[in-house]
Amino acid sequence: MLYWTLVFLVIAIIAGILGFTGVAAAAAGIAKILFFIFIVLFLITLILGRRSTPPV
Repeated sequence: MLYWTLVFLVIAIIAGILGFTGVAAAAAGIAKILFFIFIVLFLITLILGRRSTPPV
């Protein structure tokens, strides 16, 4: 998911440079949403991963 965030970020930067402001805004919005989803899933995995049972 972080890969797709970076892809949309690059698309937004290239579109912004070329003057396609609508495409740049849409791609940046998608990149922002995917980044926040990635952060939430990462934190959930980090919290749940530490709750494993201790070795016996």
